[in-house]
Amino acid sequence: MASVSTTRSRRRSRRILVNVLYAIAMIAVVFFMLTPFLWMVLNAFKSPLQIIKLPPELIFEPTMRNFQNVFGTQNFMRYITNSLIIGAGCTLVGLLIGLPAAYSIARFGQNRLAIVILMARMVPGITFLVPLFIIFRTLGLIDTYTSLILTHMLVGLPFIVWVMVPFFESIPRELTEAAVVDGASAVRAFVSVVLPLSGPGIVTAAILSFVFSWNNFMFSIVLASSRTRTVPVAIYNFISYAQIDWGGLMAAAVVITLPVLVLAIVTQRYVIRGLTAGAIKG
Repeated sequence: MASVSTTRSRRRSRRILVNVLYAIAMIAVVFFMLTPFLWMVLNAFKSPLQIIKLPPELIFEPTMRNFQNVFGTQNFMRYITNSLIIGAGCTLVGLLIGLPAAYSIARFGQNRLAIVILMARMVPGITFLVPLFIIFRTLGLIDTYTSLILTHMLVGLPFIVWVMVPFFESIPRELTEAAVVDGASAVRAFVSVVLPLSGPGIVTAAILSFVFSWNNFMFSIVLASSRTRTVPVAIYNFISYAQIDWGGLMAAAVVITLPVLVLAIVTQRYVIRGLTAGAIKG
């Protein structure tokens, strides 16, 4: 009995040690990931002299001057509106094209189409930049929402397709076949039967597509100008040849990050459910 008790005690001690080490590791990872964000937020409320002061001040009198510069002098609301329009357009058009494409791949085994879409996602976006610039310049679409929505879809559309394919594969074919037998067309069966059952996946694909568009920098800096400039590109307004407005830069970064952060917090359970549901259904 003593040996059994000793064995149990050792196992319990090992379990506690493992849990403690795991907790320490998680705290270290979270600290490492959150420190740059917290530092950015602190500097957004500091004056220029406080930002460059060494050692840095952790206790200081906050100022709203940087945010007044962002929304007043730099007119950041216009850039936020541009990003919202482009992100929403990219997501909606991507869903209209990507959902039928993903369903076709899942139901009819169009592996070649899937590989082509995957290659479009894997190829660096800069590869398409010059040809797209020439095409849009010829069509007179430079500095328009249309060109930016279409280019942002190079990132969003393949992701929508590859997120939705497992969902459509997990839906029993008997459901759509029964709808066709009852007189529904293939399109109506897809809209009325398949899409409602794929709600979590559609929400996940839409959210992530919007986030990718919101954060896109490369296409926007080349194809947009003052009228359609998005928030990542607008950051350059705080960088000049002579100096860098670190306070305004940090405040603008907070403004850019905050909507995506709130969206991620609010929808995290839907995203997790959407990314895992396709793998566990059926």
